Amino acid sequence: MSHASRKSCKSHASHVSHKSRASCESHESRASHDPFITKDEEPGTYRAYELGQEMGVWVNNSDGVTPAVGQAWPPGDSVFPDYTNPRTVEWWTQLCVELKDVLDYDGIWIDMNEPSNFMRGQMPGCAENELNYPPYTPSISDRSLAEKTLCPDSKTYLGDHYNTHSLFGWSQTEPTFKVEFEFLQYKIPQFIIMYEEDPLIRNFVIDFAVLQATGKRPFVLSRSTFVGSGKHGGHWLGDNFSQWKDLRRSIVGILEFNLFGIPYIGADICGFNYNTTYELCLRWMQLGSFYPFSRNHNAEGNSEQDPAVFGDAFAKISRATLRIRYSLLPYLYTLFYESHVYGGTVLRSLMHEFTSDQETHGIDTAFLWGSAFMIAPVLEEASTGARSVTVYFPDAQWFDYYTGLKVPSAWRKNYATVSAPLDKIPLYIRGGYILPKQAPATTTTESRLNPFELLIALDEQGQASGSLFWDDGDSIDTIENENYFLAKYTFSKGSLKTEIVKNGYRGADTLKYNKITILGLKLRPQAVSLNGRSIRGDAVSYELNGITCRYPLKFCFEKVDIYIFIKETLNVHVKLAINME
Repeated sequence: MSHASRKSCKSHASHVSHKSRASCESHESRASHDPFITKDEEPGTYRAYELGQEMGVWVNNSDGVTPAVGQAWPPGDSVFPDYTNPRTVEWWTQLCVELKDVLDYDGIWIDMNEPSNFMRGQMPGCAENELNYPPYTPSISDRSLAEKTLCPDSKTYLGDHYNTHSLFGWSQTEPTFKVEFEFLQYKIPQFIIMYEEDPLIRNFVIDFAVLQATGKRPFVLSRSTFVGSGKHGGHWLGDNFSQWKDLRRSIVGILEFNLFGIPYIGADICGFNYNTTYELCLRWMQLGSFYPFSRNHNAEGNSEQDPAVFGDAFAKISRATLRIRYSLLPYLYTLFYESHVYGGTVLRSLMHEFTSDQETHGIDTAFLWGSAFMIAPVLEEASTGARSVTVYFPDAQWFDYYTGLKVPSAWRKNYATVSAPLDKIPLYIRGGYILPKQAPATTTTESRLNPFELLIALDEQGQASGSLFWDDGDSIDTIENENYFLAKYTFSKGSLKTEIVKNGYRGADTLKYNKITILGLKLRPQAVSLNGRSIRGDAVSYELNGITCRYPLKFCFEKVDIYIFIKETLNVHVKLAINME
């Protein structure tokens, strides 16, 4: 397998991204691959090219016979695999299997698969015809369809490159996914039977069987995508720049790709090209903590931009924001479950939730996780007054995530200027929703073992609802095989009730809730019961805005309505005794 070294390097922000339909694990290996294959190595030394030549897997020139030859990162000239060709899928699968025998990777990052070519078309140039030079050319680089890619009249298995160019990344993503997925489902015997007359295919399938399949779900990240790519992989927004305008535009990109059906999306945090600055990178670390795909990524030759480089204060702020992300992974994971099953978005604009509010239609500076959690990042330098940020609050009851306090009623359906010092990204919870949380840890391998929490934000009617989806985070087809846990929570008339919709994941049996937070109570409860048992009086302390009851008794200084600290299973029921007189 070719791992053509791209001129870039990854900066690790002391965190692991949350992969769609899977809890991320610590210390996983990702193999990165660019699609072009060098053709000028010494004979007998480069198997990827020689096997490809033997199998006839390349994109061809307009004659449909000779391989298209361009130039990219590898020394010398390169050819380009045609992933619309079934034989190319066989070639790619075999090379991925062989690489796994050398590097036990958990996922594959497929890059530069537009396909990228450092020339305008392949050698010796693009012929003068209507495919290469059509009557209308969109406003693209140098007004040329062949700029930094192949000539449109190149031939692929499905036809002219003119018609299949946008499918290159898409056609590579599915077989990359299936390399890790279908074989890991132990479909090897069926594959052997299907190709038993082909010794080449039979042999590499047998080789794979010897590898002892891990049985883990795939991770695929692709730079080039198309409609349907979201079923098999995630996407990032490409080689951005360390500029404030790129920070802001990233929100538009992640919202768009959620609408495109690719919810596992992010941008290169702190920017890929150019040198970043302290404040830009800090604000980007805060915003990027809430990208579904959260990765600090930097080009080779630029100044380092991982949080530790900027000092202890920077690292502390970044760590605090990432811990918020980690604590909300159960909510984010549940959103991915709902997206997987129902086809909805994970991130969404304010307009998505408040369509009748015309003011929300032009807002691209804030966004929501699901229906309930609003992120309002700082997108301007401090020199322009950005120690605060202007936030629009649609018609709902909103609570400050940090304090639990309800925002002033005057902010409703209005813009408000909110404080945003360097160590804070404004976050808000929408009333009427229940968010599952979990105590964060350094990795999700560790945090998955921690106790859960429920954050209940009441609407004006004193009601809220939410869900928790949970599985082992790695196995294949847990939903289809019903190996998962799903609970629906409702709060109404002073009572929290749990409905266990599916109890197919035994790992959930040992998990506990140790904290329930309720925001927005209008009256102070006289008593609290948990699963039919009264909470002892010595475990309850009162505050200005409500009560705090903990197990065991501790003190709480947050200005919230009620904290309930417990040790209970995920099937929890709470009753508040409230005197309405």
